[in-house]
Amino acid sequence: YVGIATVGIFIIWYTRSSFLGIDLSGDGHSLVTYSQLSNWGQCSTWDNFTASPFMAGNQEIKFDNPCDYFQTGKIKAMTLSLSVLVAIEMFNSLNALSEDGSLLTMPPWVNPWLLLAMSISFGLHFLILYVPFLAQIFGIVPLSLNEWLLVLAVALPVIVIDEVLKFVGRCTSGIRYSSSKRYSKQKAE
Repeated sequence: YVGIATVGIFIIWYTRSSFLGIDLSGDGHSLVTYSQLSNWGQCSTWDNFTASPFMAGNQEIKFDNPCDYFQTGKIKAMTLSLSVLVAIEMFNSLNALSEDGSLLTMPPWVNPWLLLAMSISFGLHFLILYVPFLAQIFGIVPLSLNEWLLVLAVALPVIVIDEVLKFVGRCTSGIRYSSSKRYSKQKAE
């Protein structure tokens, strides 16, 4: 899911003005089709292609050549992908509290050190996003509230996916356990 989510949010930013009711048009970026995005190397051959400048925090991202939208302009999409990766890994750490137990039976606060580590990790990520010279060093840009909502919408399903996998694991291990118990009983007789 990590790969799908990080690539997916990149594609969503370029191709959608909203996603799951979250408005992504606030920065003024130009939308392209999936075909244009996947064939961006041919941009110079497209008739009448234009790319509008867009905002990234207080910074306006402009293009002398509209095709630069797929190189210089990808800074926002890359930041979204990185933020999804960070969020997914933090949510995966919650999933790792128990190998097969649900978060409903082993809630995150049972391990306050993990919550502290997650807070520090998110804090460092926010630091490099919102301190301009750090953002420049890392080649990322600040995200808006709606962009953070998109990051959460794309990253949170990792918890649901893992909960489903744990549930299936508990169900199948129960079947395996009862089958092996029956087999041992028959062998003993």
